[in-house]
Amino acid sequence: MSKLTTFVGVLASGAALSLGAPGCDKSPPYQPPRATQVEGGLHAPPPGAKAAFYKFGPPDSKITFAAAKVTKKHDGSFGAFDGTVGLVNGDPLMSAVQVNIDLATLTTDSEKLSGHLKGADFFDVAKFPKATFSSSSIRPGSTPSTYNVTGKLNLHGVTKPLTFPARITVSADGVSAEGDLTLNRKDYGIVYPGMPDDLIGDDVSIKLLIRAMPAKAEPAKAEGSSAPDARSAD
Repeated sequence: MSKLTTFVGVLASGAALSLGAPGCDKSPPYQPPRATQVEGGLHAPPPGAKAAFYKFGPPDSKITFAAAKVTKKHDGSFGAFDGTVGLVNGDPLMSAVQVNIDLATLTTDSEKLSGHLKGADFFDVAKFPKATFSSSSIRPGSTPSTYNVTGKLNLHGVTKPLTFPARITVSADGVSAEGDLTLNRKDYGIVYPGMPDDLIGDDVSIKLLIRAMPAKAEPAKAEGSSAPDARSAD
């Protein structure tokens, strides 16, 4: 089964795009919304609906994170990831997003820390080289262009459903989205405590900045075959 056909299958189930927060006021004291481990409803596309596909990745898009121990806060990012947005009739409520992150490409403000995070105490990239997110639904937020995105995150060998807020804009040039969320690393089996006199916090703040551009056209199919629509899958 091709990745495209699998992704169209996600769309067929009414999967959702979005990475945008419902009316978050970032005036102090601001805390990124915590991702909740719940699943929402679906908005199925109408029969025969066609999906337009968009691709995103560095350098136009960014996935960054921040975590802290008692004595210091550290910032980091991922240098390699790729994602696909399937937008049905230009409506995020009937669309989907998938993201694959190469965890070995993480960097932080400390070279020593970057190496430690890749090891068995944290991400263990030799055993778990990828993190993935696949949306399953989206619901409207409290203000225009804001949404609540629901999907499943696979990290460190653990898959959990989560919902987080996001802002999304669709234009003729592509899809732009922004989101802030907070994960508890221990929910994904990353439990290294740190030094006894310098314990590491459980929460990790994640910031998403997505700029998705129209995907290149698929090669023409042989005569007699039909292109998949948003409700077809193998």
